Amino acid sequence: MTDSLRQDAVSDLDEITPDDELIERLAAHASSDNFDIEQLRYVLRCSPFIQQSLSSEPAILDYVMAGCEDDFLGDGLDRRFSALSGSREERLALDATDFGRELRRLRRREMILIAWRDLLGIDDTDATLRSLSRLADFCVAEALAYHEHHLQERFGQPRDADGNPVGLVVIGMGKLGGDELNYSSDIDLIFAYASEGETDGRKTLSNVEYFIRLGQRLIRSLDEVTGHGFVFRVDMRLRPNGDEGPLAMSFDGLEIYYATQGREWERYAWIKARVIAGDFTAGEELMDMLRPFVFRRYLDFGAFSQLREMKRLIEREMTDAAMQNNIKLGPGGIREIEFIGQLFQLLRGGREPELQGRRLMPVLQILEEMGELEPTTVADLSEGYDFLRRAENRLQMLYDHQTQILPDNKFDQLRLAISMHYDDWGAFLWALDQHRDRIHGHFSQVLRLPNEDDEEEDPLERVWNGLGETGDRVEILERAGFEDPETLERHLSAWRDTQGPAINGTVAQRLDQLMPDLLRDISEYRDQVAVLSRMLDLLAAILRRSVYVALLIEQPQARRQLVRLVHGSPWIAELLTQHPILLDELIDPETLYAPPDKAELAHELGELLGKCPDDEERSLDELRRFKQLATLRVAAADVVGALPVMRVSDQLTWIAEVILEAVYERTRAQVERRHGRPQALDASGEPFTPGLAIIGYGKLGGIELGYGSDLDLVFLHDSTDREAVTDGEKSIDNSLFFARLAQKIIHTLSIRTPAGVLYEVDTRLRPDGVGGLLVSSVNAFAQYQAEHAWVWEVQAMCRARFVAGTPRVGEFFDGIRRDTLTQARNAEELREAVVGMRRKMRDNQTPTPTGFFHLKRDIGGITDIEFLVQYLLLRHAHESPDILAFTDNIRQLDSLRQAGLIDAEASEALTQAYRSLRDAGHRQALMGSRSVVEAQAFEDERETVVQQWQSLLGCPPPGSEAES
Repeated sequence: MTDSLRQDAVSDLDEITPDDELIERLAAHASSDNFDIEQLRYVLRCSPFIQQSLSSEPAILDYVMAGCEDDFLGDGLDRRFSALSGSREERLALDATDFGRELRRLRRREMILIAWRDLLGIDDTDATLRSLSRLADFCVAEALAYHEHHLQERFGQPRDADGNPVGLVVIGMGKLGGDELNYSSDIDLIFAYASEGETDGRKTLSNVEYFIRLGQRLIRSLDEVTGHGFVFRVDMRLRPNGDEGPLAMSFDGLEIYYATQGREWERYAWIKARVIAGDFTAGEELMDMLRPFVFRRYLDFGAFSQLREMKRLIEREMTDAAMQNNIKLGPGGIREIEFIGQLFQLLRGGREPELQGRRLMPVLQILEEMGELEPTTVADLSEGYDFLRRAENRLQMLYDHQTQILPDNKFDQLRLAISMHYDDWGAFLWALDQHRDRIHGHFSQVLRLPNEDDEEEDPLERVWNGLGETGDRVEILERAGFEDPETLERHLSAWRDTQGPAINGTVAQRLDQLMPDLLRDISEYRDQVAVLSRMLDLLAAILRRSVYVALLIEQPQARRQLVRLVHGSPWIAELLTQHPILLDELIDPETLYAPPDKAELAHELGELLGKCPDDEERSLDELRRFKQLATLRVAAADVVGALPVMRVSDQLTWIAEVILEAVYERTRAQVERRHGRPQALDASGEPFTPGLAIIGYGKLGGIELGYGSDLDLVFLHDSTDREAVTDGEKSIDNSLFFARLAQKIIHTLSIRTPAGVLYEVDTRLRPDGVGGLLVSSVNAFAQYQAEHAWVWEVQAMCRARFVAGTPRVGEFFDGIRRDTLTQARNAEELREAVVGMRRKMRDNQTPTPTGFFHLKRDIGGITDIEFLVQYLLLRHAHESPDILAFTDNIRQLDSLRQAGLIDAEASEALTQAYRSLRDAGHRQALMGSRSVVEAQAFEDERETVVQQWQSLLGCPPPGSEAES
């Protein structure tokens, strides 16, 4: 800095420094030991408002010194107001003029105290904003209490139709609602009340009349400018219908308004809404009622177009030269940071409750943790926000004026620079511009689409809109790479004509944006007509929920993932058509194609169900959505070849196990709440709590579930007959308790809700089948297996295992399984029984059409392999019990090899055949087809199975040519 500039700076500083006479006069009023005269000089230099206030009323300095000793200003407001103006009762006794004067005296002192602490660094930006918000809360609550008291003296207490008292709910919006009020801000309020009715005084008013009067008095008490100033400027324009709407509305009125007329900017505004005064209990009910309007449960990409328009309005407004010096509304200003945070809250808040917070900085941190924003972005926005909010406050502390425009006179510029700890205006501006440039760069990237400014006409738009001659449209499709453009054009035209009545203005606009890009995506695949047909079915299902159409527009990656999956699997297409909420999952291919393991699945389901601990209906839907989403991930990974066949079955089995465990825990808790916990005495006479085990048979037991598999379940309990009753008030016999528990588990799994069905359940493998008890004791089960079980029932035990419930009972089952399967058996009798059962099954099955092969049932198929393995296990388990360690065919074959019961070549051949057939079964399911392929398929694998039957069982599979 040159000597001349340095002299100018010193001269300007002298101009804004208070004179020594004022400093000395004020110092004489400071009785605090903590008083520092240089701090006083600095504060007065930074704020002419404080200088003028203390000059007029030096005694305020003692108030400030005392307030500086508090940890947080908001906590001492009632104490300080009572010391200044008397107790709440004494204040209620004042006339309205005197009460207003006392409220204004409090406000002036508190504003000086808040500025003092902020300028001296006693409070950081966050504490300053919270102190300002608490002051506004307190003043509103005090004014409300005063006018409510006097209005009720005249008209009585408002009540609803049942005679219950009704109070006013005051909702703070904007920065007040977010606990982020700036120094000289107005306050945005909305008034509401729970129910219609009337007051109970001698002279009555309807509730709406009463609350409008109360609101008017409250506003006047705060907003009116008197000789003592004002408390807070009040803005009521955020209420329904703005200035034209009623000043106070009932909860029902608000709910109807937002359900039928609520706009995106109103959702945006309600993100920060907070009950600040009045009936807090009723207020929280209102907030819960309106939460679905603000935070929608699905990913709300329907808001994109409105939010982009909001962004465009912001950008257009910023081009105004007058906005360049506005640190709130100008480029890189506070509004841009708020827009970024609240955008993500609107889009994801319904599915991510942690994003429903009202304060901006914690939301940005959560977005970083979720991976939605880069750490550098959050750092830039957070640092910039702190800088801008401090600058905004200190700009307003100059004169206690509501402004965000940088000063244009050199003295106020120097005051602001010094208050921000810069030596001169130029240094402050340089730092300000650094922050604003970074913020604006991040803002510019929000809601930006590739080529969004490209206005060139797209030929495929003409095809979609049916413009021009049919031949021209066909030619456009042919040039775009479609192999059968005539058929595809007919499909498009027919669908557009059929769906026309359902396509309103918004949907039509979105389809016009979507369809050209969707057609281009489809052109990259074979079977284009089939893929288009599936996509059109899906679009028809989501037309009334056009948010999903918007998702496919705004997220090209999600759209491309969708086309890829629909091409690969009609089953996935049907799943998405039935449950469009699953479309949300297409946004992140990393999670879509990387299904979680069992522990992660259990954690995910636990979090979902934790949100609705006492809501059975919602928990049923959450269970179904969890299964659909988890299955979609598996199917997606399967379609793209990211999972081997064994892992596909593992994943599907883990999903079922996690669901079964969750259903067991919830249903047991429900039955116990009604009847208490089961109790009984063990063999030694000691009391214990019996438990229930869910045993999985078939594909569940064998860890080989497919996409449409049902669950074969058997239920066992370990209760004895001694004092076997529950300990609740409505006590029942233990056997009845477990029967009800099993019935409720089956009901939960198999009941169909709007979200679909979990699993079909088959319990016919229990002792005595459909004629037996639904739940058996472990002792009865063991006796049945030892004395009455058919060979086919023993075979079924080869693939049975404990999957959920009480582990102790599962261990009992493991013992019974081992004892049953290790019994020595006559080899010939066993062979005849196994072959006879296989023949009986084949004789009773529907014949496969000529020229085709059923992967599971036909000769050389999956069932033949399973029967062969089960025969070997039952034949040799008594001498080699280790072969029973596993319940799935693949590892059972390996166990037989390790025990030397089959050679490595046979084990490998059967394993490969089994995997190939299973993999084909999954593929057929994903293609929406039955497990039937052309007859010439898998000839080598089928021949291997027939040969191994002949080698290991001494005969070919029943029904084969070799047998005849």
